[in-house]
Amino acid sequence: MAKKYVTWYLVLSMMILGVAPRVEAAFSPSETLKFTGMACAADIETIRAALENKIVSQRLKDLGFSSEEIASRLSQLDDRQLHDTAKKIDDLRVGKDAGVGVLIAVLIIVLIVVLVLQMSGRRIRVTR
Repeated sequence: MAKKYVTWYLVLSMMILGVAPRVEAAFSPSETLKFTGMACAADIETIRAALENKIVSQRLKDLGFSSEEIASRLSQLDDRQLHDTAKKIDDLRVGKDAGVGVLIAVLIIVLIVVLVLQMSGRRIRVTR
């Protein structure tokens, strides 16, 4: 009987350890990053696309910003600030990866409940 519990414990622990993401590290450069013209153009395009969104443009109008004022403020930003702003906009994309994480979490919870019920000697029946 104890052998059965140890086996299920090992199976469950290996499954949990297998779900943990693999982490890789590297050295970070000590010099400052230099942005190329293509990278700056891509950042400007990302910011422009975000500003063309109806909700964003309406919110900016509600706050009292005109299109000319926004363009003048964007022209005052240096390359690093443009890159940081574009990066933050990319991070704000709604629904980027949430569905997969929620699905995996639900499946793991269901699996744990089934394992606990099986180990306690209860039977699971699905009927109509």
